[in-house]
Amino acid sequence: MTTSRDSQLKPSDIRGLKHFARIRELLSVLHRNGCERDKSGNRELHMDEYCLGVLLFLFNPLVTSLRANQQASGFANVQKKLGIRRASLGSLSESVSVFDPEPLKEVASELASQIPVGKGADFSGIHHRITAVDGSVFDTVARVAELAWVPPANGKHKHAYRLHTHFEVLRGIPSRIDVTGANPKGDDDERAVLERTVEPDRCYLTDRGYAKFALWNAIVDKGSSYICRARDNSVYEIVEQRELSAEDIAEGVLSDQIVELGKDRPAAERPNHKVRIVIVQATPHTSRGKYRGGSTGPGSDGKLRIATNLLDVPAELISKLYRLRWLIETTFQEMRSQLGLETTRGWGQLTVLRMAPQLFSLYTLTVIFFDTMSWSSSHVTVKKWIGKEGTTFSDMMISVRRYLWMEWVFEQVPGARAVLKLPRPARALIDYAITQAA
Repeated sequence: MTTSRDSQLKPSDIRGLKHFARIRELLSVLHRNGCERDKSGNRELHMDEYCLGVLLFLFNPLVTSLRANQQASGFANVQKKLGIRRASLGSLSESVSVFDPEPLKEVASELASQIPVGKGADFSGIHHRITAVDGSVFDTVARVAELAWVPPANGKHKHAYRLHTHFEVLRGIPSRIDVTGANPKGDDDERAVLERTVEPDRCYLTDRGYAKFALWNAIVDKGSSYICRARDNSVYEIVEQRELSAEDIAEGVLSDQIVELGKDRPAAERPNHKVRIVIVQATPHTSRGKYRGGSTGPGSDGKLRIATNLLDVPAELISKLYRLRWLIETTFQEMRSQLGLETTRGWGQLTVLRMAPQLFSLYTLTVIFFDTMSWSSSHVTVKKWIGKEGTTFSDMMISVRRYLWMEWVFEQVPGARAVLKLPRPARALIDYAITQAA
């Protein structure tokens, strides 16, 4: 249905097209995707154009519907900057079943590489790219039979999928996404997925769900390293007890040992390299059992056992590196709350698989946009609280939203400039409300 706002959309409403220049180039490799059955060569909407349209919709506050997106695709400035043509509603609807989402993952990864690496002075001795890995389950409103596995809660089955994500810590963005069904068995097991996708020159930060000797061997064989939490009941023989430094003790390190694992297994099933275990003081807790149909996770005896093949890195840095893995948890939470990662409205598996990489691309575009903003800009907002050490994606999203609303929406929408004439306290209240809830 066309809204009154859709009918008022003007070419000047579509702003920020310059930010799409790089991603347009990356998406060009998708142009022939889905053209196999187009024998006559008359396809009007190609996958790269479809993806640019979706990102245009997500990035522009004034483009609020599929029809508005179609209308924007007909504007000369949009066509020139994005290299697209006006798309019909039929073509946009058909795209759900035609385009293969698999190549989108590579585009999202390439876009992520555009973010400069942060200067982590403490980790200058780590010569691999520090990469946190996680395989989290996300609910979806889409009724996707291929992805529906989560055990029933209150007698109802949930529909969900699992995102296996590689998160480059010093860049602050995801670099790879693999989407599977939520059932953690066989090829969809998070350890099996990582073993298939291991890359060289990376330092993988993983939780205890990835504690598997075959996976550790695969990582080392690829020329990478790992820092993985070991299970509390891990059995090993101490080969060497290392002396702790003052810095190690200050970090809460209790012991630093070279160990031998898997002595009760055949040689082929043991680690094929030296393994080091660093034990760090942690807060003990017990599992609270089931919660809302799921598990609260296993308890802890108050000792965090961290396994790694990095033998020359100080124990205190091993502890600090492992704590960086928490960034991927906060990223998932922010994508749930800020970008609607669990609210894809499609009815097919391809919709879910297509939207996840595009939302990660939107995440990266937001980071890139924020990086171009001056810290002296009145739009930059960084909230502070106890324990917070830097800028989060929520800060970036709010700052970008402030810019979009103040510089685009209120400057373009008829009558909205009146907001800019309100007293400062009133403008501040409106600013706060729309940037938190938009």
